Amino acid sequence: MTANTISATERMVITRIFDASRELVWKAWTDPRYAMQWWGPKGFTTPVCKMDFRVGGKFLICMRTPDGQDLWNGGEYHEIVLHEKIVYSMYFSDAEGNKVEPEQYGIKHEAIADAHDVVLFEDLGIGKTKLTLIGNESMESAKESGQVEGWNEILGKFAAVVAGLVAK
Repeated sequence: MTANTISATERMVITRIFDASRELVWKAWTDPRYAMQWWGPKGFTTPVCKMDFRVGGKFLICMRTPDGQDLWNGGEYHEIVLHEKIVYSMYFSDAEGNKVEPEQYGIKHEAIADAHDVVLFEDLGIGKTKLTLIGNESMESAKESGQVEGWNEILGKFAAVVAGLVAK
């Protein structure tokens, strides 16, 4: 994995607004039962999702491609502010959570040196929540590698999960 140094303003940033309370959006993001429904781009499934959701806790997620290839992500939580912020490191891994180079999966990923992924949850009032995802690579690299497209598809699936929870 290549490490780059760039300013925070150049990082991949994707935002979405949901017609749901911040607590509900948080629950959909942090509960493995729901994450299994939205993790991965369109056509992908998530047969494994383990989350030890606490600072220092680890996660391990498997996304299965439409043709049956398993792609694993591991990571660690570095900061959690209830209903407001999650800071984590995420990397490509094997099924045991051991870090592997993204090229092993045929993926080009240009990570920013020492950058963590950040998810912010902002209460906009009147039952609306703004979710902001800040990635660990530049926007330019994320566009070239397909990360932006992938995250937009993931957030589309996430929106459906949130809508389903609102309807309950």
